Amino acid sequence: MLVRRWSPLPSLEGIAADMVLGDLSDEAALKRLVAGADAVVHAAGLIKARRPADFLTVNRDGTALLSALAPDARFLLLSSLAAREPQLSPYAASKRAAEEVVAGRSGPWLTVRAPAVYGPGDRETLAYFRSVAGGLAPRPKGADARLSLIHVADLAEALALALNQPPPPSIYEIDDGKEGGYSYRDMARLAGEAVGRRALSLAIPRPVMALLARVNALNNSLGGSVQILTPDKVKEIFHADWTVHDRRLAGVLGFHPGHDLAGGFRETILWYRRQGWL
Repeated sequence: MLVRRWSPLPSLEGIAADMVLGDLSDEAALKRLVAGADAVVHAAGLIKARRPADFLTVNRDGTALLSALAPDARFLLLSSLAAREPQLSPYAASKRAAEEVVAGRSGPWLTVRAPAVYGPGDRETLAYFRSVAGGLAPRPKGADARLSLIHVADLAEALALALNQPPPPSIYEIDDGKEGGYSYRDMARLAGEAVGRRALSLAIPRPVMALLARVNALNNSLGGSVQILTPDKVKEIFHADWTVHDRRLAGVLGFHPGHDLAGGFRETILWYRRQGWL
């Protein structure tokens, strides 16, 4: 398993795996990582960046290097539904570019596009749950968007199944099985139930979100702590359809998610509270 630092990670407790220190630009570390491997699961990637070009450097070029170092191994790329819409943002474009790298392999390959992933250990959705616990559930105003989600444990199970009984090389999608996905109001209601508080749905107009995003982009460029909400991320947030369209993978694998959103949110909140995060 490739790790960028040796600091303890609660999500890795109890996992019997050899750790290799490095990143996707470190060829020596990647060689050690894949030496003798029958299969490679590539789930690393950049979701927020100081410069837009960094997305391609990590997500495309890192994938290309890892793939080249394991030409004969079964190669499973964990991608994102964002890759369906590469015109929206540098992040989405970089995920599509990584998919194209993998599809060009001579060896066996498989790409799985995941929707929004949540669950124990995730820090990106933590801010949303904290807001809901405080009584406010933010959502993009006027965006009649729907999105699919999946619990991290269910995603891991689907990937394990795909490794053990690999379907034909292709790009697949996976989610929690909810046809048509969820609205932001659905998420707010279920998150409120999970934290034990009814939250007010706070509609944020696009101009307001765009202003916040521009401030964050300036902060990123000046060397501050990297923020995920940028003008390009706003385009993704206001995109109308982030639901799964392709259900081939679940059918081929016989995959049945173990968490619906209500139960998954409750489990996640319980974990956050045990860690003192919420």
